[in-house]
Amino acid sequence: MVSPLFTILTLFPEALRPYLEVGVLGNALDKGLARVELVDFRDWTRDRHRSVDDRPFGGGPGMVLTPEPIAECIEWVEAKHGPHRRFVLDPSGSTFNQARAAQFSSTPRSLLLCGRYEGIDQRLIDVFDLEPISMGNYVLSGGELPALSIVDAAVRLLPGALGDERSASLDSFQQDSCNSGSDPGDRPQLDHPHWTRPASWRGHEVPAVLRTGDHAAIETFRKSQAQERSERKLALENAPIEHALDSSGAQISNKPNPNKQLPNNTN
Repeated sequence: MVSPLFTILTLFPEALRPYLEVGVLGNALDKGLARVELVDFRDWTRDRHRSVDDRPFGGGPGMVLTPEPIAECIEWVEAKHGPHRRFVLDPSGSTFNQARAAQFSSTPRSLLLCGRYEGIDQRLIDVFDLEPISMGNYVLSGGELPALSIVDAAVRLLPGALGDERSASLDSFQQDSCNSGSDPGDRPQLDHPHWTRPASWRGHEVPAVLRTGDHAAIETFRKSQAQERSERKLALENAPIEHALDSSGAQISNKPNPNKQLPNNTN
């Protein structure tokens, strides 16, 4: 089996490289289970300032990435490695999830274009048929963090990437990604909570069932805990945000209250 190739087009390859060298992802790349190539599309500029952006037609704030350097970069990549499935990190796309991670892990060559500034000239997206993919309803300064997230999520699913082959199959949302009859984003299935030594920590004990050695009881307990976490996540996503204050009245976090004004259909 040929290891999948992820080609990331970015203006900041040096920002991505350290993450690719550590942990599960770094080990998997070292073993040749997958390949990642970082390509700076600024290298395809022609002017002395190496400009990659310009003012938007129609006016407005910010700058827009120009199409030609990126186009030539894509053509160079595909001449070198062959055709890719092409993606652009963009909020207009479908939201990335575990099922999409599985698709990426089985795709031979994926190109991930990281945008910057106000966006990318739409003609480039149209001409190269770039598929938009989003990480959620929030805004980042560029597509680099989403690209790393996609690669990390996909590579950990490859055989041999994790120390225990069962780990990936028991991950949160993995059950959803294997269920083709439902939308993985609708009913998230989380992993169960975990405990380790010591058995007693600051007055808090590990659940007794986990120390019995009764595998059937442990499995039942873990399933119930996973279900409870999954239902709580759905409730939290529909709950209003409340400010949590310390004793002096200073704000310390924004904490959702799942018990306030919940809709009736939270199951």
